[in-house]
Amino acid sequence: MKPPDQGETNRSAPMIACHNITFRYPGSETPLFEGLDLKIDTPGFHALFGPSGVGKTTLAKIISGDITASAGQVSIETPLPCLYTFNRERLPGWSSVGRHLAKTTPPGRETLRDALVDRFGLATLMGLRFSQLSMGQCNRVNLLRYLLQDFSILIMDESLANVDEPTRQDILYQIKARFPERVFLYISHNVVEVARFCDRIIVCRGAHQKPQVQLIPGQDHRADRPLDKNAMERAMLEIMNAA
Repeated sequence: MKPPDQGETNRSAPMIACHNITFRYPGSETPLFEGLDLKIDTPGFHALFGPSGVGKTTLAKIISGDITASAGQVSIETPLPCLYTFNRERLPGWSSVGRHLAKTTPPGRETLRDALVDRFGLATLMGLRFSQLSMGQCNRVNLLRYLLQDFSILIMDESLANVDEPTRQDILYQIKARFPERVFLYISHNVVEVARFCDRIIVCRGAHQKPQVQLIPGQDHRADRPLDKNAMERAMLEIMNAA
């Protein structure tokens, strides 16, 4: 079957269910998670938010299958893979951006690639090597190459770190418009950003607090919709209080 040119899909929405998850790092006396339950059953942007050390990245890696929980079960019902992308992901420093994207773009996705290169502000970088790019530029290229792959769920772990705010906002608008039926799990320390762009914010609180995760509604803001600033401020206060 030919892949959709604009990244959209008519497939049913995937679901993530974490049941009774316990995780303890080797040598640690206290678990990072204990009996944690979490379910995501709608497409769109969902944030993992919380202070450093509460386990956002660990939970993301448990969901993606990169690490295994000490106890409990993760169920992912998806027609396509769950992918995980993160800040400072290693890229081939000797390769040019254009050459690398040409090699990693699946057949039939060239039009989508070229459109995203333009909207991500990367057109002038195609002839440069990765070693010549800033960290923010590398992160944009890295995220773009993941968006070209087959996925039902994409975990974005600080994937837009070191990217200026206007560019980051436009990228989020583009992703929302082009991939409405995919699930994005977005990790960021920016409370304004997660309140504005995410449908739900999963606030991580640590194993000693019950509940260990708390779900807060966000604004799910898109370029074609007016922003309710009062509602966003209320969401921000609720997020900070939960954290």
